[in-house]
Amino acid sequence: MTASNGTPTIAQVTLIGVFVTGLVTAQLTASKILAFSIPLSLPLTGDELLMPGAALAYALTYFASDCYTELYGKRAGQVVVNVAFAMNFVVLALVWSTAAAPVASNSVVGAAAFENVLMPASYVVLGSLLAYLVSQNWDVWFFHRIREATGREKLWLRNILSTGTSQAIDTVIFVSVAFLIAPALFGGFVMSDEAIIGLIIGQYLLKLAIAVVDTPVVYAVVRAARSRAGMGAGSAVAAE
Repeated sequence: MTASNGTPTIAQVTLIGVFVTGLVTAQLTASKILAFSIPLSLPLTGDELLMPGAALAYALTYFASDCYTELYGKRAGQVVVNVAFAMNFVVLALVWSTAAAPVASNSVVGAAAFENVLMPASYVVLGSLLAYLVSQNWDVWFFHRIREATGREKLWLRNILSTGTSQAIDTVIFVSVAFLIAPALFGGFVMSDEAIIGLIIGQYLLKLAIAVVDTPVVYAVVRAARSRAGMGAGSAVAAE
């Protein structure tokens, strides 16, 4: 779905922009652990859900990738996912080079404060990159397997199932590597099993809820993009 002169459409650029924005934000906010009180007590988590600060931003990337893959095809979705993976290293290089540069005496933000806030821990980076590479590629692949099996009309099904399973993969890999496996292997603070399970459950529940809630929004975005381009609801926009 490109303009008649071959340039990308507003929908295409916007979805890529949302995807990259969510990804970069997730990379920079992953190390903060959030705690939300809930009105009931759940097994293993109690009345408080714990999750990395990146949970909401990262969930946004699945919304964008599902819309993009539905509109432009599996191959286009995989290109966006893997190019964005490479851009993670650009973000890290820019942040780390800024942290290494000398700070002015009148800087509002000191060197230590900048590093503490914007420089993610190496274990968090490792877990985040590995989880992203596996789960996002799974999301695109599984989304289209469901589409091939059930037809193009059941967008709600492929959105929920592909996002639900890929976010389970992402959550387990990220939390396990960042807060358990890497610190245990290379030295560092290792969270207890209970804390790890709590992080996994809390993050996944939020992501799953977003996957269900954002389904009508995915429908609206896809319908609007197809309508603007003059495509039918079942039309394939890109080669798969």
